[in-house]
Amino acid sequence: MPRLSRKVAIVTGAAGGIGSAIAASFAREGAALLLVDRDDTALADLVARLGAAPCSACVADISDPEDVERATATAIDRYGGLDILMSNAGIEGRVLPLTEYPVEAFDRVMAVNVRGVFLTLRAAMPAMRQGGSIVITSSIAGLRGFAGLSAYATSKHAVVGLMRCAALEGAAQGIRVNTIHPSPIETRMMHAIEEGAAPGAAETAKAGFSARIPAGRYGTPEEVADLALFLASDESRFCSGGAYSVDGAMSAG
Repeated sequence: MPRLSRKVAIVTGAAGGIGSAIAASFAREGAALLLVDRDDTALADLVARLGAAPCSACVADISDPEDVERATATAIDRYGGLDILMSNAGIEGRVLPLTEYPVEAFDRVMAVNVRGVFLTLRAAMPAMRQGGSIVITSSIAGLRGFAGLSAYATSKHAVVGLMRCAALEGAAQGIRVNTIHPSPIETRMMHAIEEGAAPGAAETAKAGFSARIPAGRYGTPEEVADLALFLASDESRFCSGGAYSVDGAMSAG
């Protein structure tokens, strides 16, 4: 039997590299999916790629409380319940020294990466069925600092705190909450960080980032999706409150 058979899942940030890989993995394992993103064209393309899977799109801004409530209600209306929240949406912000970081840019990263996770948790937890699972995409930058990424690293540390509070509060209802912490992954976001770190020399920046990963390479979106699938499935039924790395041993050093 598919690992997510008869499960209903919301995936935020579904149009991105990691989000689309997670959506494809969940679909293969039998979940009914509500795919949430701001990019309506990319969402439509993803729904088409997933083919016969029971999935649909919902264009929403996760930093907007009304949008988040609407998306949650849409999943329940369309598929009859909610079992999994994959809180994956996030932005990288700018790559600048902390002392030069614009306040407006910092606030935008917080609004999406922290407020957005808070809002999705607040909307989903009361609606989830017994045995539900929430997986939040943090980052290796949620476990350690990175020069030039003060807003992003701060936001990814913050969601670990949200996860731990939600895991404690959800335990009585059988709701599990965990974070995943990818190292650099081959995605648009990481390529933007490379360019921000070394304008016009992104390949040099990539070589530097890769050298900090003991495994010697970036991960793939599919490798992140494999971990997300495990935490979303009943195979991880006693796992809650954990921060799980998928990073080629980067967090071990």
